[in-house]
Amino acid sequence: MLSIKKYAAIDIGSNAVRLLISNIIEQKDRPVQFKKNSLVRVPIRLGADVFIKNKISKENTQRMLDTMLAFKMLMKTHKVVKYKACATSAMRESENGRKIVDLIYEHSGISIDIIDGEEEAAIIAATDLNKFIDQTKTYLYVDVGGGSTEFTIIDQGRQKASRSFKIGTVRLLNDMVQNETWQDLQVWISKYTMGYDKIDVIGSGGNINKIFKISGKAIGKPLSFFYMTSYYNTLQRYSYEERITELNLNQDRADVIIPAMRIYLTAMKWSGAKNIYVPKIGLADGIIKSIYYDTVSSNTQ
Repeated sequence: MLSIKKYAAIDIGSNAVRLLISNIIEQKDRPVQFKKNSLVRVPIRLGADVFIKNKISKENTQRMLDTMLAFKMLMKTHKVVKYKACATSAMRESENGRKIVDLIYEHSGISIDIIDGEEEAAIIAATDLNKFIDQTKTYLYVDVGGGSTEFTIIDQGRQKASRSFKIGTVRLLNDMVQNETWQDLQVWISKYTMGYDKIDVIGSGGNINKIFKISGKAIGKPLSFFYMTSYYNTLQRYSYEERITELNLNQDRADVIIPAMRIYLTAMKWSGAKNIYVPKIGLADGIIKSIYYDTVSSNTQ
């Protein structure tokens, strides 16, 4: 007996807003499959408002409303049966974040959960990482966002420690990350990685996905610290305009990719990692899994 349902995840980040629609494929005596059906990304960049002015502008409020109405229509046409919308760093720090959530619900019927950094890290860590990792190894999982980065230590397939830091690409672009925050991160990484002989980094987020695609590496193969450093230096030799025209980067990627690489390289340096693996998963994937397992759990009670 084959059952295919569509679930949707809305990820409202500091740099972009995403709608992921996935097929949930259930078959008797087989593990459930999660297969990406559609992904739509809108670069609203809420963090540029919030991290400077502490509130989301009227223009971006309207763009959010328009985007959510469009997402609602897409979910309807795809016949999505369940969805979950989560807002992260920018919305949770905005003075008018709660007001905008209420406004969106009033106009579109879409309910949005504003989640804290620890919950964000937990949702991301609950993705199917076990498919991508070696159960005998130790990893530092780094999910870079626009407003924050989530760090998780995974040893032999088990999560040992997790923390969210207010170090993100949009914050770095606007020079809004204090030295103390970097120092706190260095202390945290040192504390939780010192007992391991060897650590690899797992990277997630749109920027590392793009870097991996550009590298031409085969899926499952890591990027080396040398490659990451070399490409970081290459990017810095080009102006923002040249990164768009000559390196073929989208305009909303051409600026944030450099601070993103700085975060990944810093994590690799402080943990002593020589390689970074890129499984192409993130918050939206974790949201889809959480909808499914919450549904299964409620059905068995």
